[in-house]
Amino acid sequence: MTLPGPTSQTFISQRLRLNYEDWGASAAKRDAPPLILVHGGRDHARSWDWTAEALSDEYRVIAMDHRGHGDSDWVSDGNYSVGDMVYDLAQLIHQLGVGPVRIVSHSMGGNVALRYAGTFPDMVEKLVAIEGLGPSPKRLAEMRETPYPERTAEWIAKKRKAAGRTPRKYESIETAFARMIEENSYLTEDQARHLTIHGVNRNEDGTYSWKFDPHLNVWPVEDVADEFLRATWAAIECPTLLLYGADSWASNPEGDGRLDHFRTAEVVEFEKAGHWLHHDQFDRFTATVRNFLKD
Repeated sequence: MTLPGPTSQTFISQRLRLNYEDWGASAAKRDAPPLILVHGGRDHARSWDWTAEALSDEYRVIAMDHRGHGDSDWVSDGNYSVGDMVYDLAQLIHQLGVGPVRIVSHSMGGNVALRYAGTFPDMVEKLVAIEGLGPSPKRLAEMRETPYPERTAEWIAKKRKAAGRTPRKYESIETAFARMIEENSYLTEDQARHLTIHGVNRNEDGTYSWKFDPHLNVWPVEDVADEFLRATWAAIECPTLLLYGADSWASNPEGDGRLDHFRTAEVVEFEKAGHWLHHDQFDRFTATVRNFLKD
C-alpha cells in the first residue's frame, strides 16, 4: 500500500530542531537521486507540495523548513542571517548522508542555495533558483544612500518593535485565507487554501496565527560584502537556472549585470508570473525544471 504525501522528519542544526518533509522515505525511493527544495521567506516546506508530487516519480524529494519558519524552531534572540541558513542547508544534506544533490529554491531560499553551491561546488549537480539573488544593484544603491549609522538606528527601533509584537491573530482559517489571496492575486483558491492550512497554527483561544517568527520582518542592516557574494556566485560549478517572473518586483540579472558573475548560469523569464512563478505558471515551471534536472 502506498501512503500519499510526505513524512515529517527533524534534524538538529546549531541546537535548533528543524523540520523537513521527505517524499521518498520508503525503501523503494531512498536510492533515487536526491532533490532538495528550499522555500522562501515567511513560507514553509509544504508550499512545495505540488512540485514535490510532480517530481517524486524521478527523485527522492526533500523539502526543508528554514529556522523560524513552518514547523522548525524559532531562534531565541530573533536574529536571522543568511549565513546561518546556509549552515542549516549544509547540515541537512550532511545528516541525510546524500550528495551530490539537485536543488530547486525560491527567493530567500534561492539566496541560501546559491551560497551553498558556491561554498560546496562538488555537492550540487544542478541548481534552480527562483528570484534568489536578493536586492538588485540599483536597490542596494538606493538603500545605501542612507548613512549606515542611520540604518543601524532604524534597525534597532524595528527590533524593539518586533520584540513587543505578538503574532497577528485571525479569527478563522477563512480570514487567514483571505490574507493569503491578498498577498498573491495569481494564486488559485485551492492553492491559497493549501498554503494557508499548512502555514498557520491554532492558538489556545481558537484563533490562528502564521507559523513564521515575526522577527523575520527585520533583517540585518548589511549582508556580506558585495565582492564576497560575487565570488561565491563565481565559484558555482554546476549548471544553474535562474528563473524570473515578468510581473515580479525582482530585477532580472540578465539586465542588471549580475549574470556576469556566474560561469554556468542561464536566465529564463516567465510571462504572466510574479515572484511566486512556481505557483503562477506551475505547468510551465515543472516542465522547465524537469527538463533542466535531467542527467
